[in-house]
Parts: sequence; structure tokens; C-alpha cells
Amino acid sequence: MSTLDPRERLIVALDVPTVAEAEALVARLGEAVVFYKIGYQLGFAGGLDFARALTDTGKQVFVDMKLHDIGNTVAQGVKSIARMGASFLTVHAYPQTMHAAVDARAGTDLRILAVTVLTSYNDADLAAAGYDFTVPELVAERAAQARDVGVDGVVCSAAEAELLRPNLGPGMVLVTPGIRPAVADADDQKRVMTPAAAIRAGADYLVVGRPVIAAPDPKAAANAIVTEIARAANS
Repeated sequence: MSTLDPRERLIVALDVPTVAEAEALVARLGEAVVFYKIGYQLGFAGGLDFARALTDTGKQVFVDMKLHDIGNTVAQGVKSIARMGASFLTVHAYPQTMHAAVDARAGTDLRILAVTVLTSYNDADLAAAGYDFTVPELVAERAAQARDVGVDGVVCSAAEAELLRPNLGPGMVLVTPGIRPAVADADDQKRVMTPAAAIRAGADYLVVGRPVIAAPDPKAAANAIVTEIARAANS
């Protein structure tokens, strides 16, 4: 069982179009949230500089850029993100990419997360892309490769966390997007789970976006999820 503080296990996705909106949201959330994810939308709108500002104030940052390129390009990107003070960085779970990222983050506090299968994909989407795997099969294959390469953790849906945990052991971090409280809509996610169910399935960190940032009271929404995480972790 994870020994992380329940508040550290909630990662709020800053999926907003401007740094000004992100700053206002972080201020509104205050101490309710200590970990933030910055992806393409905010990252390409000045969010990487904002990530540095967040780490300077003691917040943890997950840079979700899903790097995938030739090895040297990936390595240089990883080194830049490490200098930013980020805690997590995503790369796609292809062996060459993962090897380059793991080598480049050596000696830093940055942890590399391999993206197995996006949570907006289902079996039909994989078939359309030419894969002869079901989602669970491809997730398991890529997660095993990530473990063997020495990646720090994987990104997977909570639906696969329970299957992966016994094979990956306690040392690898499982980060699960597609988290939706019971009263929230699934939106464009296809493999979703409630916070409590995800924790019980073996997830270490939960990534939550719209159910917090689009809530009438984002701070109350974040606190409610942290409470649910704590209860599930102790049950």
C-alpha cells in the first residue's frame, strides 16, 4: 500500500488555454492541491515557464508531453525538463524512446512515466490503428517493457492498474488519468473509474482535470477527491 500523503496523490490537470487562467486556478485551489499536470494546451501557451514558477513555490509538476522521437532528441528534451525541476515527464512506451529518456534523467529527481495506451482508446481504436492487440494486452506488453528498461512508472487507465500491479511490483509508479467522480460525466474518456475504485485497484496517483477545474467550487471538489482517496487507501 502506498505511503504517500493522500493530497500528494491527486494531480490536477491544468487544461486551460492561458497562463493567466492557470495562475488564477492555482491561487483559488491554494493548499488543497500540491501537484499539477501541464500538457500541450497550456505548455504551448507559456506553460513551461509557469511550470518553473510552480516548482519554485514548492508545488510538484507533471509535464505531460508524451515525448517520442529519435533517441538524441528525446534525451535533450528530458534534460531540459529535468532542469525545470519537474517531478514527472511522460514518454511514449516504445523501447528506444524509453531507453533514451531513462539514460538522460540519470542523476536527477525527474521520474519518467511511459504512456501505455491512451485512455481515450478502446479495442476498436487499436484495430483501426493496425494493432492486433486488445487494450489490456497492449498495456501489459508495454508496461513489461517499461519495467525491463528501468522506467519509473507507467500511465494507464485505472481499469488496467489492478492487472499491472502484481506484475510490476510496488517499485513502479502507476499514474491513472480518466478519473471521474461518480457524479461526473466521462467526457471524451472511454476507460474511466472513480477515485476510490482507482486507489483500490492499485493506482498511486490520480490525474483529474475537468471534475476539478470546471467545478463551481474547484477547491471543494479537490478536497472531496482527496477525502475519497484517503478513505479508499485506509479501507
